[in-house]
Amino acid sequence: MKAAYIQNGEVLTGEVPDPVPGKGQALVRTHSCGMCASEQHFLHAGQNIIDLSRKLGGPYAALQWDQPFVPGHEFVGEVIDYGPGSARKVAVGSKVTSVPIMRAGGAHAVVGFNHVCPGGYGELMLLDEDIMFSLPDSFDDDHGAMIEPLAVGLEHARRGRPEKGDVALVLGCGAIGLGVIAGLKLMGIAPIVAADFHPARREEALRMGAHNAVDPREVSPHAPLPDVGRAPNLIYECVGRAGMLQSLIEAAPFDGRIVMGGYCMEEESLFVFAAQNKRLNVQFAGGEEPQDMDLAMRAIGDGRIDVAPWIGARIGRSGVAEALAAMSGPGAPVRVVVDPRLD
Repeated sequence: MKAAYIQNGEVLTGEVPDPVPGKGQALVRTHSCGMCASEQHFLHAGQNIIDLSRKLGGPYAALQWDQPFVPGHEFVGEVIDYGPGSARKVAVGSKVTSVPIMRAGGAHAVVGFNHVCPGGYGELMLLDEDIMFSLPDSFDDDHGAMIEPLAVGLEHARRGRPEKGDVALVLGCGAIGLGVIAGLKLMGIAPIVAADFHPARREEALRMGAHNAVDPREVSPHAPLPDVGRAPNLIYECVGRAGMLQSLIEAAPFDGRIVMGGYCMEEESLFVFAAQNKRLNVQFAGGEEPQDMDLAMRAIGDGRIDVAPWIGARIGRSGVAEALAAMSGPGAPVRVVVDPRLD
């Protein structure tokens, strides 16, 4: 099949072997796939993540940095076949998405970070039929590709165990931070403060439900809100850079709660005593679960969460390298989507 793939930290395009479905695995033709910052981070820190996974245990241990793998874990596609002995729960021809993991057939892989389970930057994928679910035929492909990143934000939002009376702060207003804001709004949490360097992201945070959006270089996001009289006590880190956790420990109020949602692929240095003195609760959020995918699909489908402004350029395989390099720039959209059927 044709794909954009990563090898030795470089984005290339060309032919890679077609994936072959086993029992419980669906063969899916990709229609649309969102580009995630974790893939950009992986270009620079991938070998370190692989080494740490081999040392400490983790889903990236099987990756070989010098061999090609096809990224892309925010996808929509069409079922075209199943492996032998599969239950075939979703009809061939159905539009589908999934939590991007594979457990069928004894595998345990992250789709898009595995040599056997290629991601959505390629024409074909393998999905686990037990956690794959169908979308209405009328569901827009690019909106469908936003289900997974929105679901991650919804998962992070609930991991903070928000309660009435909390003042929430979301640091970083990319897709995950925006999903956190949307999730908090769905749960009736207010007020919500958002912080991001980029004006367009702050505007989008307000549209998604934040009550205040600040540039942290100009205004401390940890300051008490004038109309509330209290500082944020529930802090969501959606940046994913080394040093963030220690800075939040220093800034958080007594008995504060910190949710680490940003995917930092570097080691952190912490002064634990500072967190103990404040009796802080630090929750590490992971990926989404099926319940989050279902809520994201329904909320996009019924219009409660409008993801259309997230979507910028739509590109083919040949545009992946340039788009990944530019995705952290000030003018970058929340999401670029890849149609791997296009050159």
